[in-house]
Amino acid sequence: MDISEHIDALRLEGALLADAAARAGLTAPVPTCPDWQVADLLRHIGTVHRWAAAHPARGLREPLDLDGGSEPVGPMPSDAALLDWYREGHAALVDTLVAAPADVDCWFFLPAPSPLAFWARRQAHETAIHRLDADAAAGTEGPRADAALALDGVDELLRGFLVRPRSKLRSEEPRTVLVRATDGPGAWRVTISQEPVVTATADAPNGPGEPGAPAEPADLTIAGPAHELYPLLWNRLPADHSGATTYTGDEDLLRLWRETAGIG
Repeated sequence: MDISEHIDALRLEGALLADAAARAGLTAPVPTCPDWQVADLLRHIGTVHRWAAAHPARGLREPLDLDGGSEPVGPMPSDAALLDWYREGHAALVDTLVAAPADVDCWFFLPAPSPLAFWARRQAHETAIHRLDADAAAGTEGPRADAALALDGVDELLRGFLVRPRSKLRSEEPRTVLVRATDGPGAWRVTISQEPVVTATADAPNGPGEPGAPAEPADLTIAGPAHELYPLLWNRLPADHSGATTYTGDEDLLRLWRETAGIG
């Protein structure tokens, strides 16, 4: 996906999040984020949007503290104003990314072609995943994430977040997980050991619905359509959901994943 596609996804997913939050109400629990109500979700994502926008907007070379009481986030609004406050921050983030020059130089924290590409991608997925949280709170399933966005989000998780030294996904003995899309190109081999995770792209499918055989077997293979892999691997779907995703091999690895592969 290019920068404009990520910004379009951010715009759409942010609007869907607001709609779902309005349907749910501020006091509705968020099943996918234990101990949160919708008000907590809105405070979090509204804070993140303002924090993220500040870096390209100002060309900041060092990260700002992510603190709801500090500038540029400002004080938290009252509950009555919370949804509008969220919408304002989301719109400002979109406008900032649209207006930013392609060569803007600012801090970012995952590999990316440019700082602007990083922020557009990261905020698209931050918002899309939390939109799923808002849908869960509302008790109604929203539109499926676009397949391209879903596969891109799987890639960001597997090759961006989980390979960082701070990731808690570890195993005493080396173990491998093959993640494979069944509705388009996308396959990743994740090696888990006592060291930081190593993720490499694996043999891609031959075509939609025709996954190619990996060069080497994995201890666990997770295969499914993009719209299920995305929330599943970001821990927004239960492992036993009744969908099209299949698990072949050692399902203890799936349990390890769900216990240690969360993103804080």
